[in-house]
Amino acid sequence: MTEPNQEATHHHHHHHHLPKRIILVRHGESQGNLDTAAYTTTPDNKIQLTPSGLAQARQAGNHLYNIISNDENKNWRVYFYVSPYDRTRSTLREIGRSFKKERIIGVREECRVREQDFGNFQVKERMKVIKESRERFGRFFYRFPEGESAADVFDRVSGFLESLWRDIDMKRFHRDPSHDLNLIIVSHGLTCRVFLMKWFKWTVEQFEHLNNPGNCEFRIMQLGPGGEYSLAIHHTDEEMLEWGLSPEMIDDQKWRMRANKGDWNEKCPWYLDEFFDHVADSDTESDDKENGSSGMCE
Repeated sequence: MTEPNQEATHHHHHHHHLPKRIILVRHGESQGNLDTAAYTTTPDNKIQLTPSGLAQARQAGNHLYNIISNDENKNWRVYFYVSPYDRTRSTLREIGRSFKKERIIGVREECRVREQDFGNFQVKERMKVIKESRERFGRFFYRFPEGESAADVFDRVSGFLESLWRDIDMKRFHRDPSHDLNLIIVSHGLTCRVFLMKWFKWTVEQFEHLNNPGNCEFRIMQLGPGGEYSLAIHHTDEEMLEWGLSPEMIDDQKWRMRANKGDWNEKCPWYLDEFFDHVADSDTESDDKENGSSGMCE
């Protein structure tokens, strides 16, 4: 057995090409957030930020800069992905003011993180009826007429995630290994929720309980020492509860803080419990009970 500190440095070295953080940011307040009438005359992708939305984005940039520059490794860099919509591009422009050029190793417009398509121009009265039937049908599977369902967004976000992993694996971010890389994805509320759902393997039912992030709110997935990402490193339980994560999902985030990449969380099996709740945990279940082992995530 190697000395514990040797083991740790070996591990750390092994995950060195992984970004330290993957940060999802929702755009600032837009004209459409202020008044949905905007959608009846303006294509969704052309809707602009409000002055307040621009200010929110500038503030978010400061806040992100403070978080990232606070690391002990002063050799950090950022790489941005941005949805092609005007409101996300403007948000990125304002966020970008907080970062010097030498800190930014790249910016890519990424179509697959665009907003859910609500079906071209939106007629106000019709939209009200549509939103009501979406609540009845279920948010994840309901498809907007001529538009997309959240399930469609999930499929294209999954494709983006696969290629993101490929880029990371192939070390395509061409950077000095001593640099800490922060990936920042400037996108939309639903797109961010779907990204997290795909990443953390949340169920459709778990997705339906999630709240939309506020304008310019962000979700920070941070790399734990074992090579797994977790929301619980940066964010508090209270925050995660506010976002709509259940206590089980929060326990899973805490488990991920310490987990080794590729471990399967046996202790937190919302899939197993849901589908196999009639099955005994093991052949020796009665013995376990006497030994007092709990079924909780440890």
